[in-house]
Amino acid sequence: MTVTDTSSRKNEQPGNDLHFRVGLTTDAKIISDLVMLFAKDFSINPDGSGADLFHQSVSETAERAYLADSRYHFILAMRDDTLAGFIALRDHSHLFHLFVAPAFQGQGLATVLWQRARQYAASQGHGTGITVNSSLNAIPVYERFGFKATSKVVEMHGIAFLPMQFQLNN
Repeated sequence: MTVTDTSSRKNEQPGNDLHFRVGLTTDAKIISDLVMLFAKDFSINPDGSGADLFHQSVSETAERAYLADSRYHFILAMRDDTLAGFIALRDHSHLFHLFVAPAFQGQGLATVLWQRARQYAASQGHGTGITVNSSLNAIPVYERFGFKATSKVVEMHGIAFLPMQFQLNN
């Protein structure tokens, strides 16, 4: 499976021909490939220098380990064999990943994935808040979902992010 540009389908609503499923260890490469499309959004330096720990943490090997770990739950949106987007929770309380392939952006897919992750967390008995370390570019998306900043922007290991939290009982 590959991350494929299907921009000719850009005006379709999410879910029309997407199917959703749990992530498998065999999905590690397509997940890592999609995350790496957005690595520049996390990096303090435009060339990605200094973000080696981040790059290692989203490598195919690292993603395979997360997918195999019961603490993580991945929900993938697929169109045929193409990864349209995915969301991952850690411990039912931390939004670990949320990425939508460029060809599928602007169609509400991130919102659908977020709703599914919230439902999953609630079904697992998690009734408090969900945290996220948002890339600076994604802050408006998380604010639309109801997340609020919990501190100032953090810069470490060559990346920048804003810690945020969503209260499930809202």
